[in-house]
Amino acid sequence: MNGTNGRAAGTNGAAGADTSGGPGDSTRSVHAGRPPATPYEPSLPGPVFVSHYHLPGEATGPYTYGRDENPTWVRLEAAIAELEAPGDAAAATVSFASGMAAIAAVVLSQVRAGETVVLPSDSYQATRALQERLESFGVAVRLAPTAGDAQLAELEGARLLWLETPSNPGLDVCDIRRLADAAHAAGVLVAVDNTLATPLGQRPLDLGADFSVSSGTKALSGHGDLLLGYVTTRDAALAASVRKWRKLVGAIPGPMEAWLAHRSLATLALRVDRQAANALALANALLARPEVTGVRHPGLPTDPAHQVATAQMRRFGSVVSFTLPDQAHAERFLAALRLTAEATSFGSVQCTAERRARWGGDAVPAGFIRFSVGIEDADDIVADVLRALDEAAA
Repeated sequence: MNGTNGRAAGTNGAAGADTSGGPGDSTRSVHAGRPPATPYEPSLPGPVFVSHYHLPGEATGPYTYGRDENPTWVRLEAAIAELEAPGDAAAATVSFASGMAAIAAVVLSQVRAGETVVLPSDSYQATRALQERLESFGVAVRLAPTAGDAQLAELEGARLLWLETPSNPGLDVCDIRRLADAAHAAGVLVAVDNTLATPLGQRPLDLGADFSVSSGTKALSGHGDLLLGYVTTRDAALAASVRKWRKLVGAIPGPMEAWLAHRSLATLALRVDRQAANALALANALLARPEVTGVRHPGLPTDPAHQVATAQMRRFGSVVSFTLPDQAHAERFLAALRLTAEATSFGSVQCTAERRARWGGDAVPAGFIRFSVGIEDADDIVADVLRALDEAAA
């Protein structure tokens, strides 16, 4: 097996190399969760559309009702567990209808009235929006930024520590191992939103987290055509509690979405390698523009998060953030782009970008741009962005 284990030279964190000893990332991504080869059967069986199963006698067995289990989910969940924790039979994944369904399931299944949750103050704004609901249930919420491992100061007496690294949209990075060790010493559970990194970029469970949570809507499925979320854990009791929450609230994925996501995993390593390389090329090009400030990408050697990111990430992701002088300048830039869709997601094969402040809720300047770099040719992406910057400045 190739000693690089599927890693793209020059785009990945040197200290975060794969030490599992198994197949490389592309091999694993192609084969994960697929059944053994069977004569005259497809390598990935199609989606199972079902609300109920034939269930004689006692209500036992692998499939009893469509809200509880579905063979299409099971294959996808096995595949994701293999990517999040290669070779670990104890790892279990629970899939959801969206990333927010997965996030809410972890938080709301693990925390009770009178307990405390620690959230990043710079996380995805919908995650922070849980604060109001949690407080209405009698749960205390403490906020601290991602950079500098600032959440360490808020752990005392907490039940759950939520990390998001790299953070969205600011791309700050925290030391997962350091925070997880401190949290566990204080009796605190740790969940990591791993959406931006993907399991091929970072493995939170190997760094000490209890939960790895992601929006499969983004790079995992990678085509901007479905909503999905998932939670992976090595603890059987934690997995059971999250699965029970899914059953009770009904936040189940559709079988077609689950099948499409599983099919898309086959190209995950190819996509994230290309995106990481393209993102780094764009970030470097932006550094040379005088009207562009605050360029962030963990792969940049000059980025404040680079040292920590290199220690724990194997790929640095597809997102580059930067700031233009003001709202009008940013909107002229976005309108001038020809290869990039103005959209509020990231991780797709197509470049997307947006002026993030238009939504409110994030502490970013009016001209702040979150740019998700696709798999187009790097020279074409950079040329299009530089041309759009020229037009916006004219």
